[in-house]
Amino acid sequence: MLCTSTDSHGSHLDSQLDWYAIYTRHQHEKTVARILTSKGFETLLPLYSVAHRWKDRTKLLSLPLFPCYVFLKGGAERRLDIMTTPGIHALVSTGGQPAAIPNVEIEAIRRAIESGAPVEPHPLLKCGEWVRVKCGPMEGIQGILVRKKNLYRLVLSVEMLGKAACVEIDAFLIERLNGPPSKVDHPYYDHKPPRATALRNN
Repeated sequence: MLCTSTDSHGSHLDSQLDWYAIYTRHQHEKTVARILTSKGFETLLPLYSVAHRWKDRTKLLSLPLFPCYVFLKGGAERRLDIMTTPGIHALVSTGGQPAAIPNVEIEAIRRAIESGAPVEPHPLLKCGEWVRVKCGPMEGIQGILVRKKNLYRLVLSVEMLGKAACVEIDAFLIERLNGPPSKVDHPYYDHKPPRATALRNN
């Protein structure tokens, strides 16, 4: 599992700024993240490893955990710089304004990848048992517990995009919650993902 996280150089951005989602062309995620970084933006492109088999060989690939999306920290006031980046379709927006993603969701994804545990895409879930990680590198992260064969997985959601990922977790590391996380930290919890609307490239 890999995570490409790049800090801006000489920028005024700080850790308190919001994260936004950029909708990219198919298979342009890495290019978009690289160009935005060169423009001084801080980006996050979560990747996961998967083995693809061809007739004559097997190759380990690093693919985007959320296909066609790159996360951007702050910088919404530089909309023209963002939208003139090759490979970008739109800045995910609602009501004509860039839609901020709750920091708690981005942090959960980042920590899951940095934990080194296997991570992969997963359908977004709205029901199931909510749990919290009690200890270890993912301590405090909350998500929905699912079981696949003999393995437990913690499903982490990015509600605004209607997407999710799952990370393998040992059952003894988690504890049950009485319900989902506070909606104060998840302003889009009861809403459908907004359409990706923005000034589009020619």
